[in-house]
Amino acid sequence: MEGLYIKYQHVVNSVSICETENVLCASITKQRLYLFRNGKNVKTYKMSSSRLPQSCKEDSLGTPWGLHEVCERLGTDAPMGTVFEGRKSIGLIVSECSKEKQEKNLITTRILRLRGLQEGINRGQGIDSFDRYIYIHGTNHEDRLGNPSSSGCLQLSNLDVIDLYESISDGTHLWIEQT
Repeated sequence: MEGLYIKYQHVVNSVSICETENVLCASITKQRLYLFRNGKNVKTYKMSSSRLPQSCKEDSLGTPWGLHEVCERLGTDAPMGTVFEGRKSIGLIVSECSKEKQEKNLITTRILRLRGLQEGINRGQGIDSFDRYIYIHGTNHEDRLGNPSSSGCLQLSNLDVIDLYESISDGTHLWIEQT
């Protein structure tokens, strides 16, 4: 996990921006999301990235790589299990949805929207993480966490996404490894 943080530091230095107090590092190979505070790992979350190969390309449904920032946090005070569509609550929690809807991979509880910070990698025409609606969010399929199963986003348990949401602020950096 420290290796991911060192890679993050190299990229931040190469693009001449300052490190943030809190930094997230996502290991695609281990399916873990690490929260660092002032350079020390303070929390590890089990996550799921895309079930498809990693990709920064639009419509690929792959998890992008590189340096991102949390640019928007959605769902403050929403009940655990709240279902979001188009970044808005549909007014239901997962258990209130139809069985057909529950079978789908839903966006639940909280959304941390991401913006790519590396022009030509995860920012720009046809590769933009923000335009692709890449998030960290809760899932209704917590039994799949620890294995690739998303459509490009990083998924966490509903309890973990609340914990993370409350632990960081807008502007927090996220480094996603490239496998």
